[in-house]
Amino acid sequence: MSAQSHPPQASTSAPTPLRLTPRRPHDLSRGLIALLFVACMALVSIPILTHPIPPLSDYVNHLARMHVIAALPHDENLARFYSLEWSILPNLMMDLVVPVIDRVTNIYVAGEIYTLLCFALITAGTLTLHRALFGSWSALPLLAFPLLYNNIFLIGVMNYYFGIGLALFALAFWSLLREKPWPLRFMISAAFVVALFFCHLFAAGVYAVGILSFELARLFGRRDTPLLPRLIDFVASGLPFAIIIPMLIASPTWGLSGQNTWEPQGKLQGVEFVINVYYDIVAFVLTAVVVLAAAWAIQHRLLRTHPLLLPLLLVAGAVYLAMPRVVFATYMADQRFPIAIAFMVLATIQVDLRHRLAQRGFVVVLILLLAVRVGEVQTVWDRLTHWTASFQKSISLIHPGSRVLVAYADIQGGNDPRDLGLVHAACLAIIERSSLVTTAFTVKGKQILRANPPYRNQVDTEDGTPPQIEQLLLTEEDATPDGPRYWDLWPQHFDYVYVLFTERGAPNPDPDRLKMIYEGERFRLYQVIPPKPATPKPATPPAEPLN
Repeated sequence: MSAQSHPPQASTSAPTPLRLTPRRPHDLSRGLIALLFVACMALVSIPILTHPIPPLSDYVNHLARMHVIAALPHDENLARFYSLEWSILPNLMMDLVVPVIDRVTNIYVAGEIYTLLCFALITAGTLTLHRALFGSWSALPLLAFPLLYNNIFLIGVMNYYFGIGLALFALAFWSLLREKPWPLRFMISAAFVVALFFCHLFAAGVYAVGILSFELARLFGRRDTPLLPRLIDFVASGLPFAIIIPMLIASPTWGLSGQNTWEPQGKLQGVEFVINVYYDIVAFVLTAVVVLAAAWAIQHRLLRTHPLLLPLLLVAGAVYLAMPRVVFATYMADQRFPIAIAFMVLATIQVDLRHRLAQRGFVVVLILLLAVRVGEVQTVWDRLTHWTASFQKSISLIHPGSRVLVAYADIQGGNDPRDLGLVHAACLAIIERSSLVTTAFTVKGKQILRANPPYRNQVDTEDGTPPQIEQLLLTEEDATPDGPRYWDLWPQHFDYVYVLFTERGAPNPDPDRLKMIYEGERFRLYQVIPPKPATPKPATPPAEPLN
């Protein structure tokens, strides 16, 4: 039976200006949509399941913290170095979820499960938001799957990624409950705000942008009612977000409120991060396919948009241009914003797929886009596994309970997406060797992990860039002239030094203090030669009395 032969279906709820009445059947069946969701989820999971340590920047550092949460206080070495300070932090979701999963599996599998849970939340959230806006399920939001791998994901912002999916569900519930009694709607919205706050402060901001856009569309779409009641209703919609203020003030994150920096450069790059991962040509081809398919759908009058789309683009664009690059000492605050809006935009578009040609064309385009994206990621990650295996081999040479300092041979290291996996790879020593690592995230107001007082001055508590090897050479016997640094007098405080972004065959920078015990691709592991204890001067014999 063709799609055209189905009888029209009535909407299950009364239409509102922002809840469109479904037209006659125009899409794939719900069963086929569910089948495509499962197939796409399986395909997008391949790089994650085949790479237990994916080459993402912050991921291993976060995973190391998860291990400490699960291992304390049973691991004596970790207990000697680290402790936990639980508090109201807008960055806790991974800390609450992964250690629980770790109870029934190992930490690497727990990280994989959490990552796939983020993927499922985002894609299911996009589908649900579309269903809430249009009143019917659609296959078009499945295009969220090829967007899951992007430049922001490569940074490893795992709490924010979880929050994106939750924000999509929150906006969907707001749309579904908009015409319901306000106490229920406000209570559910406030619950989502609290959950999003603990995911990430920026995830709560994404939800706020969605609500503001939705309410603006509703404000100008209901001109049949008096303006004053509409304005009161519009302003009142922001009340559930008021709970953020006391939570933020009570949080140690408030102490970082003055650390904000606005940068005009990089705004276009932030938009590019949505579609680009490793190869520009792949991003160009995928974008061209989507644009051509959209142009075909527009030409044949198969595409329609929800009234939310225009205010969403306007509000999100204004917020993006105004956002600082650094907010509450968190870098890339603005550049991580467009990917969340991209999933919302997908939910506001509907394509008529009543014709078999359109149905088959959509399925082909979806599978093609996803296969190319997954193939790109899988190919690059397979190529990068040589450093993963090499780094794990070097980790095995570190004595348990050691102190590990991380330094850079090249200050520009880590800028290439292929280098991101090395940035925090040394934190594997926390997981595998119960070591102290200087780059572990222990920033007050950002994480709950703390270095214990005897070692607190020997780790980075500001989430800065590791020292260059030249800086180590200047401070091995004297402290930094312009103020103390955690790497000052490093031969006395550390057992090993990882030097990242090295060139093969480069000479040992300090043979008197460093003994190279492993050389890998773009990194070296040195064992510190401790300073010899000062030899006491022999006592001077008393002078003989003169006759």
